[in-house]
Amino acid sequence: MRHLSMLVSTAMLAALTAICLLSDPLAAQQPPPPSRDPSMARPTGEAPGCTLRQDMRKLWTDHVVWTRDYIIAAVDDKPDQEAAAKRLLKNQEDIGRAVGAFYGSQAGDALTKLLKEHITIAVDLIKASKTGDNAKVTEVNGTWQRNANDIAEFLSKANPNWPKATLAEMMQMHLTTTTAEVKARLDKNWDADVKAYDEVYEHILKMSDALTDGIVKQFPDRF
Repeated sequence: MRHLSMLVSTAMLAALTAICLLSDPLAAQQPPPPSRDPSMARPTGEAPGCTLRQDMRKLWTDHVVWTRDYIIAAVDDKPDQEAAAKRLLKNQEDIGRAVGAFYGSQAGDALTKLLKEHITIAVDLIKASKTGDNAKVTEVNGTWQRNANDIAEFLSKANPNWPKATLAEMMQMHLTTTTAEVKARLDKNWDADVKAYDEVYEHILKMSDALTDGIVKQFPDRF
């Protein structure tokens, strides 16, 4: 399952690269630019924000891919769940650094902290769901909702192009789709499991693009 998810992610990123090149005829005549820090100015011929869009999509794709990997391992008590959790937490550091490239390392570290809380709360939610402790599920879910709101508020204060209401709605959808993924896995409803992951992935790409668009609007001189 992990390999399949990674193949899908690679295909999506390759398709995005092609779209970026088609959006600028000059870029199609040049070799693809090397990977670089998203804070660097774009080279001549590259569509504005295209590299940042790819970088952000990769980071948030990793977020849902490794979340899924952890869900599968944790629900079935597989020995790789600790390794998956470690990799997932590293992804939150990667996202924090990417945002910190524009807003400073302190802001990046603050976002990383919030995102790691998002992950650890999700871990607690899975544990409570496995035991059927509905009271605990309700309690942990409330904490998860508050954390999502904190993330939305933090980001909205950093960029006026990220309205809090919009970000809160996006974060809520992320929680909803992830919860559906966990439930389907626990219920061993494999068709629902596949559908839930498709929805998680589709939504995270929209969220990633919205974040990219906000950065490009706020820092036009860097693109």
